[in-house]
Amino acid sequence: MVVDFRIKRAPAYRVAYLSWKGPWNERRIRAQFDRVAKWARKHRLRTGCWVFREPGARTWEVAIEVRGTARPSAPIRLRTLPACSVASVVFDPDVVSPAVIYHGVTDWLRWRKRDRTIRSVGAYRELYDRDPWRDPRAWARTEVQVVVRR
Repeated sequence: MVVDFRIKRAPAYRVAYLSWKGPWNERRIRAQFDRVAKWARKHRLRTGCWVFREPGARTWEVAIEVRGTARPSAPIRLRTLPACSVASVVFDPDVVSPAVIYHGVTDWLRWRKRDRTIRSVGAYRELYDRDPWRDPRAWARTEVQVVVRR
């Protein structure tokens, strides 16, 4: 499998999300995604990509892009992730280890900062087309994005 890093422009995403602090826990991440998806179905919203972020130290956020008009209801909140430049890589976690991808993109970005292609690096986020636990095709096209400032 070929894995290539590139800088691209990511669109704005209107998302319904949940966030929490604590240790990384895959069961909790999956449960929170299910909770947001259930909320979107209840409000009859079309959904788009699934986003997992770590906006701060030991702070986690799961979000699902929603299309249509909706009002937030506790504990689900709504926000727009703004359009921005990102370093992006698409890979299959069953073929290439995510640790290798994260390590590779971190080193690649360090060199982009040295040659002044970018000025700074922001938060990491993972994007999936659909539910990665129920759809193997969504899992096989995991996209890691890192917000960058040119």
